[in-house]
Amino acid sequence: MWIADQWKDYELLDCSGGEKLERWGEITLVRPDPQAIWRTERRDPRWRHPAGRYSRSETGGGSWDKGRLPERWKVRYGDLTFHVKPMNFKHTGLFPEQAVNWDFAMEQIRNAGRPISVLNLFGYTGAATVACAAAGASVCHVDAAKGMVAWGKENAQASGVIDRPIRWIVDDCAKFVEREIRRGRRYDAVIMDPPSYGRGPGGEVWKLENNLWDFVELVAGVLSDDPLFVILNSYTTGLSASTIGYVCQSVFCRRFGGRTESQELGLPVTASGLALPCGATTRVIFD
Repeated sequence: MWIADQWKDYELLDCSGGEKLERWGEITLVRPDPQAIWRTERRDPRWRHPAGRYSRSETGGGSWDKGRLPERWKVRYGDLTFHVKPMNFKHTGLFPEQAVNWDFAMEQIRNAGRPISVLNLFGYTGAATVACAAAGASVCHVDAAKGMVAWGKENAQASGVIDRPIRWIVDDCAKFVEREIRRGRRYDAVIMDPPSYGRGPGGEVWKLENNLWDFVELVAGVLSDDPLFVILNSYTTGLSASTIGYVCQSVFCRRFGGRTESQELGLPVTASGLALPCGATTRVIFD
């Protein structure tokens, strides 16, 4: 497991009974987490009086009890700064476990010894985009949600990289990649964080188990002849790190060489000293 244990502004204080207690800067939140199926003692008093709590509804969805929660605030990771805020469906706009992938990408870019171009697909609020830009890469950030792209620009501004070579694209990721292939544009590194389920602008249904293979094959067509790395994330229950690793090995390594590394991502739990599983990642490294 790759554990994101370098945070100072984020801390997973405890998790139990399908919920987790987190510290985001000075703000404490309680949010659902389906992995935390154990029922341990909730000794931390912040369980009882968080600044905000997201509760599931028996009819589906859920809602925030925001209490003393500000509308938005900032957290730092090393030299990077991100805006966080309570969103629909329990999210905050940042997945702290992904910090291990930001560190990996930044190290790869800094050690490449050449200019690196990165394509960040399903880029969300731009944490990986900001990290890669801070390391010196040119980045193309693509997400179908206009609001998420705008949020990414705010994070780039907060991190001091807004003037770096970043293209901000609001588009369907597959259609964008198809056009880039036709235009002959290539990238040295690709980051993919596809959703488990979604609908395209034309009502097209995206289901990761059904669409991932074709999408990964498509993305292979936009890699340069001398690629640096690929990162593929999955938060889909039932798709293991080994499964997405095999997909990447079958597509990217067969065509470009290189090797894959696949692991669960995790966050250290202060109360227990254990680590909470938070999805899976495959990295393709082209030595």
